[in-house]
Amino acid sequence: MERYFESNYKKIGMLPVSKENQDVVNAPQYKPYIKIIYAPAGYSLTVDFKHYTTKKSSLFFVHPNQYMQLEQAGKDPGYFIWYNRDFYCVQIHDEEVACDGLLFNNIYEMPMTELPKDDDQFTKLAMQQIIEELASQESSREEMVRTYLKQIIIRTTRTWKKQQLGELNAAPAQDMEFFRTFSRLVEIHFREKHSVTDYADLLALAPKTLSKKFNRLNLTQPNDIIKDRILLEAKRLLVYSTLSIKEIAYNLGYDDPAYFNRLFTNKTGAPPATFRKQFVQTEEV
Repeated sequence: MERYFESNYKKIGMLPVSKENQDVVNAPQYKPYIKIIYAPAGYSLTVDFKHYTTKKSSLFFVHPNQYMQLEQAGKDPGYFIWYNRDFYCVQIHDEEVACDGLLFNNIYEMPMTELPKDDDQFTKLAMQQIIEELASQESSREEMVRTYLKQIIIRTTRTWKKQQLGELNAAPAQDMEFFRTFSRLVEIHFREKHSVTDYADLLALAPKTLSKKFNRLNLTQPNDIIKDRILLEAKRLLVYSTLSIKEIAYNLGYDDPAYFNRLFTNKTGAPPATFRKQFVQTEEV
């Protein structure tokens, strides 16, 4: 049974997930919300164009501009949380949770965090507490739910960093903040800023200095990160919108659709029109 809280534009809801109700998670009414899915072993999900099958309990953090489909629930129950920015905005509360550019808006577009045993137990307990608070009529339930939500986000951010960032995790704090800042800048500006020089200017660095910094931290090169983010959005628009390829090129800041066509083809191995056709045919099958 779904539980939810709503007050003055603030909304949060929670739903236990099982094989019996797995399709509910994919309902279009949840598309505008930030989503957290707790998926024990044996769950299958697609986020954007990547497929995930959980081998152990995992958390998925899905931004509203991402496309998520739960394809198969496992034998153990999961949880589905949805909420809006009015209830909790990670950008506004970045000092509290420091997850923007990591769990959300990260340059790797990696939404999944596998949970170690202690984190798994903590998360299940926090999820159960959220359900109990949502079902209560206590005047303090909003803040209690928000507190449990923050605890889940903070703890998972620490685990995500260990799993995804390798040696950067042991680097000085300013390097981690640099990584987060670059991630957020790309997410904000990818439609109009396409070059390393653009982002170096925003960071008050020389382009070579920016690239060297990424080399030292053993990270993917800035130019590849920028282009990958642009292409991810192009794929979303090709598959989930009715915009023409020319309109998509303009939407992504390319005045020359032919140049966009060549970029997409070189990076993905197929022209935009072929990619759209192949994906639609796959969905129909």
